[in-house]
Amino acid sequence: MTKQQALFSLSILLVFLLHCISTLGQPAAAPAQPANAPVQPANAPVQPATPPVVQPAKAPAPVQSAKVPPTQKGVPDVTKILAKAGGFSVFIRLLKSTGVSDQLYGQLNNSNNGFTMFAPTDAAFSNLKAGTINSLSDLQKTQLVQFHILNTVVTLSNFQTLSNPVPTEAGDTSASEFPLTVITAGNQVNISTGLVNTTLGGTVYLDNQLDIYQVEKVLLPLDIFNPKPKHKAPASAPTSLTPKTKDNDDEDSQSVPTEVDESGAASLSRHGILVSIEVILVAFILTKGLHGVYVPA
Repeated sequence: MTKQQALFSLSILLVFLLHCISTLGQPAAAPAQPANAPVQPANAPVQPATPPVVQPAKAPAPVQSAKVPPTQKGVPDVTKILAKAGGFSVFIRLLKSTGVSDQLYGQLNNSNNGFTMFAPTDAAFSNLKAGTINSLSDLQKTQLVQFHILNTVVTLSNFQTLSNPVPTEAGDTSASEFPLTVITAGNQVNISTGLVNTTLGGTVYLDNQLDIYQVEKVLLPLDIFNPKPKHKAPASAPTSLTPKTKDNDDEDSQSVPTEVDESGAASLSRHGILVSIEVILVAFILTKGLHGVYVPA
C-alpha cells in the first residue's frame, strides 16, 4: 500500500507539473502578437509622403507669373509720379503745357539716357510775384521747365562730383547759357542760379533712369529774368540811327533855314551899315557943295 500511495502521489505530482508547464508555456506565445503590431505603423508614413510631392509642384507656378509684370512695368511717367507725391500741381501743368513731360517720356523709353529733376512745390510758385509765369512767352516757359532738369542721373552722394556750371536741358553752358551752380556741404546740397539760392529738399522718386528731388524755390535763370547786356545791344542799335528817320529829317530841314536866316540877317546888317555910311557921305558932300556955290539974289 505504501508503494501504491507513493506512485499515486508521484502521478499526481507529474500531472501538476505538466499542468504548470503547460500554463507557463502559453504566456510565452502571447508576445508574438505585439510583434506584428509595429508592422501597421510602418505602412502609415506612406500616405503623408504623397502630399508634399504635390504641393511643391504647384507653388513655383504662381510665383513666377506674379513676377513677370514688374519686369514689364515700363518707363516712369514724371507727371504721374509727381501727382502721386502731391503738392506739385503747378509744375505738372507746366510740364504738360510745354510738352517737356512727353519729351522726357520719349527719351526715357527710346534710350538709356537718365535725368535728374528739381521739382518746385506749389508753395514755391506761390512765393513768386504775381504774373511772373504768365508774363513769359511759350519758349521761355519751356526753357524755365528745362532749367530744372539735368541730363544725367545724380544720386545724393554724387552731387559733389559735378563740375560747375552744371549743364541743364535749357541750354549749352559752354556758351554761358543758363548756368546752374551746385555746391555741397556735408549732406546738404545748395543750388544757385545767380538770382535764386535754395537747398535740395526731400527725395520724391529714385530710379536707375530718373531721380526727382523737391525744391522749395523756383529756379529762375538769369537768361530769362535778368538777361545780359549783350542781348540788349541789337535793341540799342536802331536808336543810334534815329537821326535818319523822317521826323529827324524834318528837324534837319527846319534847322537849315534857321542858319540861312541868321547868315542873311548878318549880311543885311552889314549892308545896312554900308548904306547908312554912303548916305552920310552924300549928305556931307551936298552940304559942302551948297556952301561953296554962289546963289544970285
